[in-house]
Amino acid sequence: MSLIPSNLEESLSDSIQELSRENPIMHDQIDWKETPEAHVLKADVPGLKKEEVKVEVEDGRVLQITGERSVERDDVNDAGGHRVERSSGKFMRSFTLPANCKMDEVKASIQDGVLTVTVPKQGQRLASQNSN
Repeated sequence: MSLIPSNLEESLSDSIQELSRENPIMHDQIDWKETPEAHVLKADVPGLKKEEVKVEVEDGRVLQITGERSVERDDVNDAGGHRVERSSGKFMRSFTLPANCKMDEVKASIQDGVLTVTVPKQGQRLASQNSN
């Protein structure tokens, strides 16, 4: 038995579906892995070029990923069919990173449709050098 009233549950489900249509990458998953040296975020961005994705630091510790996937336009005559299922539109994701990040050394790359953002941690090199 659900503790959420059925009409509220349906309304939330409808809202989430609507947001997913408006922001096509919103429902996509982004992997965030913490290593001893850095925080590494990975996101699938198939078909996008590096010029179409922007990685920025906002308010000191907020990593923001934005971009736009354009709609492909095809000329279709009246006799031909046309079906578009791939999502298009603008997207944005934001992550508040821990205080131990070197936000001025953020690196991003796209390879084989995967965006990789690496944010080094502060003090990691010093700690490893002091242990020698």
